[in-house]
Amino acid sequence: METEREELASRLPDTLSPGPQLLLHPPSSILHPPSSILHPPHQFISIWRMPAWSCRKSDLMCLQTLCCKASPPPRPEFDVVCIGLSGAGKTRLLSRLCNEISDGTVPTTGFSIKAVPFQNAVLNIKELGGAETIKKYWCRYYQGSQAVVFVLNSATSDEEMEASRSELHLALQHPQLCTLPFLVLANHQVSPAARSVPEIQKYWELQPLGQGKRWILAGSTSNNMEPVKESFSQLISFLEEKEVQTNRI
Repeated sequence: METEREELASRLPDTLSPGPQLLLHPPSSILHPPSSILHPPHQFISIWRMPAWSCRKSDLMCLQTLCCKASPPPRPEFDVVCIGLSGAGKTRLLSRLCNEISDGTVPTTGFSIKAVPFQNAVLNIKELGGAETIKKYWCRYYQGSQAVVFVLNSATSDEEMEASRSELHLALQHPQLCTLPFLVLANHQVSPAARSVPEIQKYWELQPLGQGKRWILAGSTSNNMEPVKESFSQLISFLEEKEVQTNRI
C-alpha cells in the first residue's frame, strides 16, 4: 500500500504545475486510483470515517454521566423514644446498633439521643434513663415521638418484671404515645433465668394493649444484633406505612 501511494505521488507533479490551473484531462491514475486507496484496510476505515460530531457527542455523554448523575434521595428520619427500667440494657443495645464500643457502658442518668442509621431510614432515638428519680419525668420527653421502644430485662425478678409491665402500660396510655407503633425488646435472652417471649406476651397482656396499633415483641441480646436489627427494620416499615397514610389524608 505504501508503494502505491508513492507511485501516485510521483505522478502528480508531472500532471499538475504550480499555480491555479484547470485540469481538463487528468490522468487515469487520478480518475481511477488503485483499489487499495479507495478501500483501505478495515482498521483505517473506522478512523477515517468517524465524523467529528460523533466524537463530541460521545464526550458530552461521558461528561453527563460523570457530572450530572443524580444523587440518591435522602433517607427519611423518624423520632423514637426508648424507655425501660435501669439495668434493662437500653444503652448497650443502642451502642451496638451504632457500632460503638459498648464495654463499660455507663447507665443513662438523664437522656441521650443517638442517630441510628439503617438501610432505608435513620432513627433519632431518644433514650430516657430508667432510674426511679428519672421515670417521673419521662412524659416531658414524649412530645414529637413517632414510635416507642421499650426494653425490659427478661431475666429479672418477678417484682421488677411487674414494675416494667406497669411502666409500659402507663407510657402507652399517655396521649402522646397511645396511637404510636411500639417495639418491646425482651433483653438478656441468653440468661438461664430469662422468660420466653410467649411468656412475656401473655403476662404483659400485650394483645389487648396493642389493639388497633402496630407492635412487635421480640427477644434480644447484645451478643447477637441481627435479630435486633430485624426488629427495628420492621418498626421502620410500620413508620413508613403510617407516613404514607398521613400523606394521603
